[in-house]
Amino acid sequence: METLKSISHHNMGSGPVFVGIALILGTYMAFRRRSTIRNIPGPPSPSWIFGNMRQLLLSREYGDYEFQWQRLYGPVYRVKGCFGQDRLIVADPLALQHVLNSPFFEHGPTLDNAVSLLFDESCLMAAKGIYVVFAEFSVLMRTMHVGFTASVVQDYRPVFERVAQAMTEQFEKFSASPTDVCPTLSEATLNAISQAALGYSTQELGKEFVSNNAQVMALASSQSAAQIFADAVVVRLPKWIWRAATRLPAATLNTIRTAKYFTKELGEKVVAEKIDAARRGSTMEIDVFDMLCDSEKKATLTSSEVIAQTGIILVAGQETTTNTLALGLVELARHPKFQDELRAEIHSSLGTVDYDNMPLLNAFIKETLRLYPSGAFQEKMATQDTVIPLARAIRTRTGDHHITGAMRFPYFLCMLIIHDCRLEALWGEDACDFRPSRWLDGTTYQGHALGPYANLLSFFGGPRVCLGWRFAILEMQVFFSELVGKFSFAVPEGGSIHTRLANTLMPAMPNGKKGAPLCITRI
Repeated sequence: METLKSISHHNMGSGPVFVGIALILGTYMAFRRRSTIRNIPGPPSPSWIFGNMRQLLLSREYGDYEFQWQRLYGPVYRVKGCFGQDRLIVADPLALQHVLNSPFFEHGPTLDNAVSLLFDESCLMAAKGIYVVFAEFSVLMRTMHVGFTASVVQDYRPVFERVAQAMTEQFEKFSASPTDVCPTLSEATLNAISQAALGYSTQELGKEFVSNNAQVMALASSQSAAQIFADAVVVRLPKWIWRAATRLPAATLNTIRTAKYFTKELGEKVVAEKIDAARRGSTMEIDVFDMLCDSEKKATLTSSEVIAQTGIILVAGQETTTNTLALGLVELARHPKFQDELRAEIHSSLGTVDYDNMPLLNAFIKETLRLYPSGAFQEKMATQDTVIPLARAIRTRTGDHHITGAMRFPYFLCMLIIHDCRLEALWGEDACDFRPSRWLDGTTYQGHALGPYANLLSFFGGPRVCLGWRFAILEMQVFFSELVGKFSFAVPEGGSIHTRLANTLMPAMPNGKKGAPLCITRI
């Protein structure tokens, strides 16, 4: 849920900052003494206040620094967080696999704060510790899963196809001049998740809800040095100060509080309607909340627990898919020959569409997810000393030995987990190139099992795996087929679209703002 990071501390006010600075200075030397990773090599820190965080989080192009650092230092290296804190960047596949499945790694505190600010404490994202690792025994996880199984997700296909057709009608209105596809895609993904999960179209959600949702998504696609600083300070504050700060009358916080109120109100309304429809024996198109409110399937899950999932389902299912769709269209615009080949496959499948048996379409989706994992960074915190295995040995800065099997970390260490999808050692010398054929010629990485789809971490992995990954894949299959089958996409002459990390990976214009202006022609 990287989408949440920028939301939680935007415009929090200056009071907590000064309190935090005092706490930071008081603990800095303790962190320095306890760090066991200071001899692991890594890039120099340009700033004590920000460390390497501005380089990682504010670079104009995603990967400007980290891909270069990977080549210099390997898949595990040290960076500096704010106020001199040692952190690790980890792309070693065995280490990633271990961290994803370990009971001793939790969400980083920034994400925890965002979850508490935006969502109900009973939502799935708030689950921690052993409760998460042994999720197969968790009533909440098991019950949520019934709405996202392979067979159930196929029942949502008519919803996706209707939304895709409506999206096509919007694209029909675009002129020959370059048009930013992001707003239309965002509206479509919200419509798809709302209909498939709640049984509500965006029109039924209401103008106020949709407008507030757009404001929240805008917050999620922002990132600044001030936000990085605020995050670093707030996570060091006592919880009572953080709770008090969230009540400040700042515009951003008002937007977030409104979003939480709207989603709770919506959840209550939807659940009441589902329960009433079940009593009356009403038969309608099945959605996720129908499954969750089914008395025969929900086990001990209460209505309030179902309601608590409303916000997380809508947020998780919208902006990450929007960005992946937009970045995929950008890559097609840059590779017109492949775009033509994909369109030919789509046209040959009309009438009897079996999305899973369209090799070019699925290779294209996998390659887009590989190059543009929505959660490029996942901050994790070790809750106690733990040993992490490594697939490759690393050399310490002193150069006197290798750490060949494992590393031990102190409990306070925050880890930034980076996707390993561009490591040349795993994917070849063209790891940074867009080449969908790698998924057809057998040259893809076949090592440690990580994520649920194509061995990628695009949907995370382990007990924290995204329950909606099948949902997202089918949605992308339908949307790409509809759009590429009817439209040609090209990069405007002299146009420049790059990829920026603002909590999630997104397409950005030269001014840094989110956007993917493309020339769109009806076929």
